[in-house]
Amino acid sequence: MFLAMNRFKINPSHDLDFERIWRERETFLSDVPGFKKFALLKGARSDDHILYISHSIWEDESAFVAWTESDAFRKAHRQSSAPKGTYLGHPELETFTSILEE
Repeated sequence: MFLAMNRFKINPSHDLDFERIWRERETFLSDVPGFKKFALLKGARSDDHILYISHSIWEDESAFVAWTESDAFRKAHRQSSAPKGTYLGHPELETFTSILEE
């Protein structure tokens, strides 16, 4: 199993815009080989941002890399953008390879 996470710091006054964009987007993931699951998680609110994490699970790292180089990836990432001021910095990608699953 391979897990890819993006951390987003979102302006608290744009949290509903950010969530709407994710709810209404087309993912193009259902037919991607090796894709297992996706979730968008809302984390803690601080004075200046709300933390969100997009979380996708893949069969293995090669399936994830193949998706990032695919037409499905390009289609998913050229959809509607968030209003100016939504993002407080670039998303931070973190990836993990499974060592133990129970």
